[in-house]
Amino acid sequence: MPDGEVPTSTRIELDSTVWNGRVPHQDMGRMDVSTSDIVEPGSRVKRLRSATAAAHDQLDRRVMAGQPFASLERYALFLQVQYRFHTRVDPLYRDGALGFFLPDLDGRRRLTLIAQDLRDVTGRIPDAAAEDGDAIDPVAGLGWLYVAEGSNLGAAILIKEARKLGLSEGHGARHLAGHPDGRGLHWRQFTTALDRIALAGDGEARAAAGATEAFRYVHRLVGDAFGG
Repeated sequence: MPDGEVPTSTRIELDSTVWNGRVPHQDMGRMDVSTSDIVEPGSRVKRLRSATAAAHDQLDRRVMAGQPFASLERYALFLQVQYRFHTRVDPLYRDGALGFFLPDLDGRRRLTLIAQDLRDVTGRIPDAAAEDGDAIDPVAGLGWLYVAEGSNLGAAILIKEARKLGLSEGHGARHLAGHPDGRGLHWRQFTTALDRIALAGDGEARAAAGATEAFRYVHRLVGDAFGG
């Protein structure tokens, strides 16, 4: 077996991890997972999509009501929302235990790109942000990552709007750029790995709750930025 490869059906327990100097609550305890080569017909990704449909729709309507591409000033507010959200989820992308199961997780980070976009648009490098809230339970974190990665898939539409403002993948809209291998393939690599993680106990419910919480969290950030 190659070094670093996770054997199929190996069961592990991940102890609570310290993220950003904060320790998760003790009741977050451990994450019992295993990997499987079998993807069930009712995949986790489909279940997450169904469980979060209402929250996703509400967020989409709230974002578009803010007219984030009506001007550079409005777009800067959108970038602030993205920066705050990715500040919240960035520790998940950097967590080696989660990266053991999800492909190139660290390489999918977009926080630095968003910071560069803010500098391009506003002329200012953002101060290091510290979002409120306890460290995210790693099982719930699967749901948060599902939301974050899904937003990158949807960015194919947003990049077209950004170009109308004179922005591009190299200036002001870096975080909206697609992966060199293609957005679709990059997304499928993530969802295939996500589907193959077998969660114990109430893991499915916690992952779904995490995804719903992520959508609601962004909804609140949009309200903070755009008002209303």
